[in-house]
Amino acid sequence: MSPDVRFTGEDWDRIERDYTAWWAGELDRPLIYTTCTEPGAPEVNRFLPNHPDKSPEELCDLFHEVIRRQRFPADGFPFLFVNFGPGMLAGFLGARVNPRPDTVWFEPPEPVPIAELDPQFDPENRWWRRVVEVTRTAVEYWDGMVAVSHADLGGTLDVLASLRTTEGLLFDLIEAPDEVDRVARRISDAWRTCYTRLDEIIRPRCRGTTPWARTWSKDRGYMLQCDFVAMISPEMGRRFLVPELASVCEFLDDAFYHLDGPGALPQLDALLEIESLKGIQWVPGGGSPPPAEWPDVLRRIRDADKLCQIGASPQQVLDICDEIGGTGFQFCVGDMPENEAAAFLDDVRRACGR
Repeated sequence: MSPDVRFTGEDWDRIERDYTAWWAGELDRPLIYTTCTEPGAPEVNRFLPNHPDKSPEELCDLFHEVIRRQRFPADGFPFLFVNFGPGMLAGFLGARVNPRPDTVWFEPPEPVPIAELDPQFDPENRWWRRVVEVTRTAVEYWDGMVAVSHADLGGTLDVLASLRTTEGLLFDLIEAPDEVDRVARRISDAWRTCYTRLDEIIRPRCRGTTPWARTWSKDRGYMLQCDFVAMISPEMGRRFLVPELASVCEFLDDAFYHLDGPGALPQLDALLEIESLKGIQWVPGGGSPPPAEWPDVLRRIRDADKLCQIGASPQQVLDICDEIGGTGFQFCVGDMPENEAAAFLDDVRRACGR
């Protein structure tokens, strides 16, 4: 099938050229991800477990009604997030999956001590089979013209918290640290297995990879995360997060990290020390000032020679380019009218001296 996506092979050549230069630190401007959507695009619930009765083809038809009305100026590209919820690896490992209209929650299948927890990846797991089926269908449906994401597998400790409960894992870190290490290794092995199997479906047809965040890599890229780490000390972060995270960064080619909320900031220094981690996405979270109003955080990231992705308004983008410089940033600006997008991109070029 060749759906009417307003993007060409030449456009993908440009995306590959510029994103590859950005990952290498060789792009002399920021990346700007924005879209321009025509009126009439339907509102679609983006959490796919909320569409249990739709076939993979029907899901693609549903999202195509949005994509076909979009244009992609600057560094935007057509994108489908295979969204089964944050940390869906927990569902693949047996956690109960509870869809909600605006998210997906995971709960332990049954309460067991961590010493008795032995998570096993089952390729016949119904959620895994559904994710594979949707991913494969989407890749074929758009024939490589739309970037099809890896599912949001989640972070190792986040998945472990879904299998143990957050409170249970907090106690485990103190009372049974060796058991935490044992189960975390099992989860990390399952993470690599799932990533690789999805990668074998996606990358040959889509020319590269994209995670749930709007970035793209011609190689193995991903947006790693560990929201659980906001509840533990920097010392515990270095003990339980950093070694496993560094190992996954080595497994990937282009690894990014989703730093979520002020509570996670005490972990930033340790994260910036991971040589194979290429960038930080800073998301202050609800109730906090937007990312652009944290210039000290943005400078810390860039001064450590890491790339940085944030959501920002057009004016905030221009302010950051003026105060910090735009090189090394990816700004996700959201959807905007086409004439406003053109004027904004001209302003960015002037701000960057291009």
